[in-house]
Amino acid sequence: MTAVYSEITNDYKVITPQDAKNKRVLIRVDFNVPMQDGVIQDDTRLKRVIPGIIALAATAKQIILVTHLGRPKGNVTASLSVLPLQDYLTSALHESVGFVPHSETPSALSHSIDVSHKIWLLENCRFYPGEEQNDIKLAKAYADIADIYVNDAFSCSHRSHATIQAITQFLPSYAGPVLAAELAALANAMEKPARPVAAFVGGAKISTKLSVLENLISKVDKLLLAGAMANTFLAAKQVPVAASLYEPDLIDTAKMVLELAESKGCEIILPIDGLVSTSLKEGGEHHIRANGMLKQDEMILDIGPESVALFKEHISQCKTLLWNGPAGAFEIAPYDTASKSLGEFIGMRTSQDHLISVAGGGDTVAAVNLAGVADKLSYLSLAGGAFLEWIEGKSLPGIEALRPS
Repeated sequence: MTAVYSEITNDYKVITPQDAKNKRVLIRVDFNVPMQDGVIQDDTRLKRVIPGIIALAATAKQIILVTHLGRPKGNVTASLSVLPLQDYLTSALHESVGFVPHSETPSALSHSIDVSHKIWLLENCRFYPGEEQNDIKLAKAYADIADIYVNDAFSCSHRSHATIQAITQFLPSYAGPVLAAELAALANAMEKPARPVAAFVGGAKISTKLSVLENLISKVDKLLLAGAMANTFLAAKQVPVAASLYEPDLIDTAKMVLELAESKGCEIILPIDGLVSTSLKEGGEHHIRANGMLKQDEMILDIGPESVALFKEHISQCKTLLWNGPAGAFEIAPYDTASKSLGEFIGMRTSQDHLISVAGGGDTVAAVNLAGVADKLSYLSLAGGAFLEWIEGKSLPGIEALRPS
């Protein structure tokens, strides 16, 4: 993937073990993982970067890991210390990992790291107010403890923060292997995709994904819409949605999106039936209704079997698929049916080499895991905001900072 990434992204420098040889390497990672009472609840993000750290540690003089955890807002917050990660990393990296606690004076960082450990973990960078302020002095303090900088945290790269953007002013800067793979996957789906290309977008509101939809329309051949968002489009086409969640004040916006899609030659596919109920509760009474056949007190909580078949038909016609968002209220059965069925189909098409599939953003990872296809997709992004901003067509400060001058 690195070669594709390098070709598509205007030759960003991707770190290699040779680049790291005998160097002190500061790696910005995203270890913002769920923890409860100091116990890691989900280590997926950590597992992704471990192989890259091990590869660089084989040649580097030292590896220094910096991450944030939660939103301490510039305050030292004991419950958001990254210290519990030390033991996990020591085990995963097969190397004793040192820990550098927070210091009131960031410049003291340079006195905290010695030769007693090859790999060091720094305390939560957001304990410093200057981190989220993209403070130059803080960035320089971090830069002073290293010879080169590596950004391997795509999920943080939409932030103009000191350890993401400002630090690149002081050190030779590289993309890490995970970040490089992420951008390669997104470029393959968005910039030079195998066609036909489709986007499957779910979620509750047009208002949160309007920029995404507008950008996708100019990039894809088919746009499959599901979730409550699709209800607003149905209402815009004068299909009654009864008590379903939708945005009546955005009906004109939905009409504009439909008109824009037609002008760009992008086919929008909407659900033709739904799984409906009068209340959102597990095991509640539910029915399958064709469009326009809902009773006044019923709401659409998932797309129906005919819609699933329709979506599968369109996906089967495509070579590339971008997936963002679940098909319905997937947290509650049976309204997880469509998300599971479509996820399984996407996974099958991908594993059979009929489809390049890239999924990510928000609840998408949960929907992918629900379908049990995380290891079958071409790429699963763990990023939320960064993924959405990328598919909106926005520039990400952390990525732009790596661009060769």
